[in-house]
Amino acid sequence: MELIRQRFEGEPSGSRKQTALYLAIRRLILDGELRPGSPLPPTRQLTSELDLSRSTLVRVYEQLLVEGYLQSRGGSGTMVSEALPVAAASHAPRGRLSGHGTSLSRRGVDIAQHANSNPIQGGAFVPGMPDVGLFPFETWRRLLSKHLRFEQRHLARYSHGGYGPLKAVLADYLRAARMMTCSPRQILILNGSHQAIDLCARMLCDDGDRVWMEDPGYWGASNVLRANGLRIDPIPVDDQGISLPAPDPASPPRLIFVTPSSQYPTGVVMSLSRRMQLLELATTHNAWVIEDDYDNEIRYHPYTIGSLFGQARSPRVIHLGTFSKTMFPGLRLAYLVVPEHLAEAFAIGNAELYREGRMIEQAALADFIDEGHLSSHLRRVRIIYQERRNALRRAIESRLGNLVSTTGGLAGLHLPYFFNQPLDDVALSQEVLDAGMVLRPLSMYYADARRSRSGMLLGFAAVDAASIEAAADRLCRIVERRLAREQCEVRQRPGLDRASAERP
Repeated sequence: MELIRQRFEGEPSGSRKQTALYLAIRRLILDGELRPGSPLPPTRQLTSELDLSRSTLVRVYEQLLVEGYLQSRGGSGTMVSEALPVAAASHAPRGRLSGHGTSLSRRGVDIAQHANSNPIQGGAFVPGMPDVGLFPFETWRRLLSKHLRFEQRHLARYSHGGYGPLKAVLADYLRAARMMTCSPRQILILNGSHQAIDLCARMLCDDGDRVWMEDPGYWGASNVLRANGLRIDPIPVDDQGISLPAPDPASPPRLIFVTPSSQYPTGVVMSLSRRMQLLELATTHNAWVIEDDYDNEIRYHPYTIGSLFGQARSPRVIHLGTFSKTMFPGLRLAYLVVPEHLAEAFAIGNAELYREGRMIEQAALADFIDEGHLSSHLRRVRIIYQERRNALRRAIESRLGNLVSTTGGLAGLHLPYFFNQPLDDVALSQEVLDAGMVLRPLSMYYADARRSRSGMLLGFAAVDAASIEAAADRLCRIVERRLAREQCEVRQRPGLDRASAERP
């Protein structure tokens, strides 16, 4: 009786009394505090003790009887089921486990250890985040409502590769915007770029295959590929893009993942000679190139950089596009453009592995592109984002000067700033977070620590120009204090050569 009363009173106050009592008795049984064969108090006795109606108690007992936790014998009352194992509590541990190793697979541990996503998705200076306040949600709601207004059963079913009219509109859009020639059949609609990368890994690679990744590069892609049992080879990036080595003939890469139009995170545009070298290497060694075109449509120059897919003479390139940057991240719609001979297999793989849906959103998106709303939105945000990019540049470079250098900036939603003097960017990022801002340490984007450079990746799109200037001023003060503190610590270290300490 006392055990039940204590556990019942310990249940959250917001629970219905019937639910709270049910949970209390079930937990006592699972924890082994009420052992098999233990009698339960008669309902009449509990009624006054717990201030509950008898009908409530009867319903709780009946529910536990139906689920097998209790048993009833004529003349003997109600008791904990003798069919339950004595060590039931061992199967239902309470509280969180103290470490990853006891509960996760090796793959799960690896994913958790390489996690790099940030729970903060707004404010200064979150990279990769568009200003969702600029998106024409009124237009979007109207298009969604159009497809919800009437019963359209074909939009309530699974699809095969995506909504057909959307794929047709995308084929026309890519021809004009990315200089690509493809048929709607070659396009697959997926739930975000990570799912698209996962599909490529599962359909094209076997366990242990090599993948060449840009270094520094996008950690999200490498985590997805690593989770599929692939071996990641970090390949350095210079001012022309990925610096391709000569492959080992006995172990060439199966995949090469690149961001050629705006390298992530440096913003470097891959040169024509490197593009040609990459395509030739892929053809020679039967490698697949995944071209992540994550933000090229948000560009601050008048010309369009053609896609690798459109440039390739042999079908070795898979083009990946997303609407997370051009529209809003929560939409979770991306697309793959695959060579013709892979289209059917990829559509089958997509259906078998993930199932397909989101047809109403896909129908609205087809209208959004076809009616010109996406192009209009992009023209508007390019002007606004360029103003914000310029405000960030002025604020950072006027204050920090030769302490930092930057690359890219021709497209996208962020600027990378490398430190030209030694500075712990990870410790700096924590200080900046404590001040209410987000700074991504550039050193964390490197897989090869020998090539790692410290710096900061600063997003500018989601914050207005005036707020950027104020936030950048606070950021620069933190950087200057951190630099002065670290230089003081260096000078105080015995036997350290000052010239080597000041070397970038």
